[in-house]
Amino acid sequence: MKSAQSFWDRAARRYARSPVKDQESYRKKLAVTQEYLRPGWRVLEFGCGTGSTAITHAPHVGEILAIDISGEMLAIAEQRAREAGVENIRFQRGTLDSLEEEAQGFDAVLGLNVLHLLEDVEGAIARVADLLKPGGVFVSSTALIAEVKPHWRLLIPLMQFLGLAPHVSRLDKPQLLALLGDAGFVIDFEWQPQRSSLFLVARKSESA
Repeated sequence: MKSAQSFWDRAARRYARSPVKDQESYRKKLAVTQEYLRPGWRVLEFGCGTGSTAITHAPHVGEILAIDISGEMLAIAEQRAREAGVENIRFQRGTLDSLEEEAQGFDAVLGLNVLHLLEDVEGAIARVADLLKPGGVFVSSTALIAEVKPHWRLLIPLMQFLGLAPHVSRLDKPQLLALLGDAGFVIDFEWQPQRSSLFLVARKSESA
């Protein structure tokens, strides 16, 4: 965790200045997510980064707990929330593993552009299932590293050695869907804007 924290602390300012590469896809993901959100819901976003998505969704729910391993990312997120006048987001440094929350405490969990950055993807998905209420939704957007172009896959180790890239898990679509199914999720919405990117809304079983 410490090396990942250091990487994202160093990257925070640059990350905050970087525009979203595919605005159309990002807007669609926001819109689809908001179709599921409800007033009064308690939402968790892990890997919240600089807070833009949480701030956008905040008016549609009761409260959001937004966590990230990077204190620098969270400082930017808190400033953005203040500037936007958003008061129902609580930002907190940490991970799914370190989060001290009761089981079934959230109506929705958001994990956007983060699952592929985790070393234990299976454990993270199981933790999300534990934190969600029965019937709750898990919204994720994941880079399928196993399906990116071969030259990028070859470059990743070099970039990591030079400190220019974080850890990544080499997921493909069947693996990710299988992990979600094993954790008791049913896919409610699936969209693949690019071969190497998968956006999902997965619903936890009502009987879980």
